[in-house]
Amino acid sequence: AITVSAAMCVCEKTGEWVAALQLLSVMMQSQLESNRIACSAAISACEKCCEWTKALQLLSLMSQSQVELDTVAMSAAISACRRGGEWEHVLWLCSVMIQGKINLDTITVTLASGACETGGQWKKALELFNVMAESQAAFFARIARISL
Repeated sequence: AITVSAAMCVCEKTGEWVAALQLLSVMMQSQLESNRIACSAAISACEKCCEWTKALQLLSLMSQSQVELDTVAMSAAISACRRGGEWEHVLWLCSVMIQGKINLDTITVTLASGACETGGQWKKALELFNVMAESQAAFFARIARISL
């Protein structure tokens, strides 16, 4: 599993999303434990090639395989959706993070705000930045409302 995970990281860095997905498939078929690092690397490889639908499919696969979703995987998927102009999916992912109590860090909020801004949703982008300055509890509640 460690060797496959290392190969996945190489795929991520080179944007070889097809190879990353093939490696992840081999990992799962061989009943090797897929881990967050391997899955996050595959999502990042998809992000680099604007394959946002594949990134979302991988998040779903992680959840189905009981691989814990984390900030790295979610941020990579948010970045993929941002590159694909999918601001609605970005806000949905933020909502998933909040519901799953996954840390929404500054990088994630910046990516989400950028997606809103690029999608012509500048009010939502401004609100994301304004909300970031508030307390964490208020921040989570407002992000959840924004995503609706």
